[in-house]
Amino acid sequence: MARSDALIRLHKALLARRTELRKRLGMELDDLSRGKGSQPSGDAADAAFESSGEEIASQLAELEAKELAQVERAVRRLKQGTYGKCEACAIRIPVARLNALPYSTLCIKCQREMETEGGWLAGRGETDWTRISDSDHSMEDRDVNISDLEIDMSK
Repeated sequence: MARSDALIRLHKALLARRTELRKRLGMELDDLSRGKGSQPSGDAADAAFESSGEEIASQLAELEAKELAQVERAVRRLKQGTYGKCEACAIRIPVARLNALPYSTLCIKCQREMETEGGWLAGRGETDWTRISDSDHSMEDRDVNISDLEIDMSK
């Protein structure tokens, strides 16, 4: 019963983090878009400082977008009933690890193996990678014309 209580608490934490990230990303994207339209002011040093600030904000937004994708995946796994199970070996991920990193998909042992051996997960076969896609839309239904493709023939 303690694990189910912990999972409920983690679900609430994931939802709160998702809301926070969505809000922050919305504000950061607004700030970045407003910054592009502004006229440069001051000298070259001011322009360089402003440019580096925009670059840092852009990188931060990229990291937060990646975290948001991981949080949303964890929420989907909760709804599917697969949250808290290692994607590689299918054992339960300890609650302590989920508390530390709520969107973990691997147990510590499998995570270490993946980091040290690199790419081992693809050869294991336990994970059905055909279920994973970058979008909710199926590419099979999409018509592609040769004119839609951009090909650089200058090389």
